[in-house]
Amino acid sequence: MTVIHNLSKDTQNFREVVQAVAAIESIVQPQDAWSYQAMIDLFEQDSVHLLIAYESAGLAESAAVVQGYCLYQSVFEQAEILRIGTHPDYQRRGIASQIFAQLHLALRDKQVESLLLEVRADNTPAIALYKQQGFEIIHQRKNYYQLTQKPAVDALIMQLTYSDFK
Repeated sequence: MTVIHNLSKDTQNFREVVQAVAAIESIVQPQDAWSYQAMIDLFEQDSVHLLIAYESAGLAESAAVVQGYCLYQSVFEQAEILRIGTHPDYQRRGIASQIFAQLHLALRDKQVESLLLEVRADNTPAIALYKQQGFEIIHQRKNYYQLTQKPAVDALIMQLTYSDFK
């Protein structure tokens, strides 16, 4: 059974969980993965939060396997997904949708009006998921992602407006 919760800096195994997230990040975002230290540094900001999906299966949380994550920032009525990912072993099981459901609840409780994210224009599965969640493309940054020995890829800025769902 997958359980999703907001990770607190006060959690006993906080650094271990962030390390597991960084390991997943390096698998699912190999060109521009965020490091463990970058994520730890972000938690110095009170506006940054991390939702964790893990397999409970009756295990203690400290022994739980991290399946996915969503690193997001919420400032007043605006929020932005900074990073989101699901370990390849757990993809296509609805975990990302469960993370989104929990994220939407958390942001509505904070009276957030809109949620932004950025995605590579060639990441078709992610774009499909985001559209399924109600996101719309609001901007395109031409040739934003520059990779050595590869053609540049556009970035799409997508937005979900919560007033549409009241």
